[in-house]
Amino acid sequence: MKRDRRRFIKELSVGAGAVAAMPLVSCTATKETVKVNDDSTDGFDGHFNMSGYAAPKLDTVRIGFVGIGDRGAGAVERMTHIEGVEIAAICDIRQGALDGAQKIIAKAGLPKAKEFIGGDRAFEKLCDSNLVDLVYIATPWEWHVPVAIAAMEGDKHAAVEVSTARTMEECWQMVETSERTKKHCVILENCCYDFFEMLTLSMAQNGIFGDLIHGEGAYIHDLDYWLFNKPKDEKMTDGAYTRMWRMYENQRMANVYPTHGLGPICQAMNVNRGDRMDYLTSIMSDDFTLEQRIKEKAKEDPFFEKFVGKKMRGNMDIQLIRTIKGRTIMIQHDVSSPRPYSRIHMLSGTKCFAQKWPKQHLAFGHHILDNKEFKDMEEKYTPELIRRVGEMAKKVGGHGGMDFVMDWRLIDCLRNGLPVDMDVYDAAAWSCLTPLSEWSIANRSAPIDIPDFTRGGWKTNKPVDLSMSKGGDTGVRNLKNADGKGQLSVE
Repeated sequence: MKRDRRRFIKELSVGAGAVAAMPLVSCTATKETVKVNDDSTDGFDGHFNMSGYAAPKLDTVRIGFVGIGDRGAGAVERMTHIEGVEIAAICDIRQGALDGAQKIIAKAGLPKAKEFIGGDRAFEKLCDSNLVDLVYIATPWEWHVPVAIAAMEGDKHAAVEVSTARTMEECWQMVETSERTKKHCVILENCCYDFFEMLTLSMAQNGIFGDLIHGEGAYIHDLDYWLFNKPKDEKMTDGAYTRMWRMYENQRMANVYPTHGLGPICQAMNVNRGDRMDYLTSIMSDDFTLEQRIKEKAKEDPFFEKFVGKKMRGNMDIQLIRTIKGRTIMIQHDVSSPRPYSRIHMLSGTKCFAQKWPKQHLAFGHHILDNKEFKDMEEKYTPELIRRVGEMAKKVGGHGGMDFVMDWRLIDCLRNGLPVDMDVYDAAAWSCLTPLSEWSIANRSAPIDIPDFTRGGWKTNKPVDLSMSKGGDTGVRNLKNADGKGQLSVE
């Protein structure tokens, strides 16, 4: 079975190629009928179920940051506010980025971090060192899995910004390495920790929705400003996206960024923990805006001529997913249409309905709760995690506080020996929509199976447990330095 799976993922893996500065070139998706699932429990030698696994406690979590750009700098700042954290190392290809991180660390009154610089693979020295327990990865997407693998092979936990993997091969690499090393590979899906998403997860776990029937999520965000925010230096290492990497990613006919909308729905539906995604079909519109914008920008600035004539992804792509237990999920992705931001976040059950955008509301049948009724639901079902750190998070910042909740929870789990909320199976399952959507789009929206990365473990894995540790606590320090705004980010 392993051999069959390997043959499939080599055929399906698209857009991987060489990493670093190379533009991303997708292979042609095949039209062969393929079988993705491998329900065996012995997918490879040394199989170990990471779902519900509690790694040994760490009194202090020593962190090494790889990638100190927009997201990385914000993460460094947030971690300066969390007790039990030592920012031990920082790594980037730019000295200026490291200097900026050191200023953040110094402002918090913390010791200077060890610096790793010297090329695209400087992270390997960090991962091989004995300086850190956790590698926090906020690089361009093509480096996410290579750094995570190096971290786990170096006996460190890995925390990876979204999306984690870009190919099926990378998805399985993460799973097999995490299981073999018994090191966590946590997807940093901050939207799972937004306040409304946390409320609806708690409501789902308390049976308020009845049986969940359908969920909808999205990443709809006009990125025009950031996509055309060109680097100012010759090496193309500043600007919103180093080496214009996100413009290259948008040449891929796939949902390249599925996890913001998908993650919270999967948690509410207990995907990988009682249910799992079975198959999907995907469709994409033509591109009505991005290629034209490139031509317009090229007339203003010759820098953008390199993108003229390149086929860019369509404006909107949509995935329809069915789970083993008969639930349905719709995921949308659009970063080039002039429309308001939305992640939708809709859950529909046999008893209750919830939706966040364009107007946050809860409903029972035709009755939409008024403000008082909504507040009563919040008071009753807001999880303990939000009660403990929600107000702190709003002061520290990061997308309104959800980034801080995510970071705080990760550190608290590692310090107190708790299973992580988002494990390697979530990282793989949520990210694999990219290569699977690419195949389906290339094959006239043909359905394609979604792998069971748990290899049968989903049948007995326990749902996400939001209860807090009784044996320890993680607090907040240096709160006086927080401005409540956090780091601006387009992710």
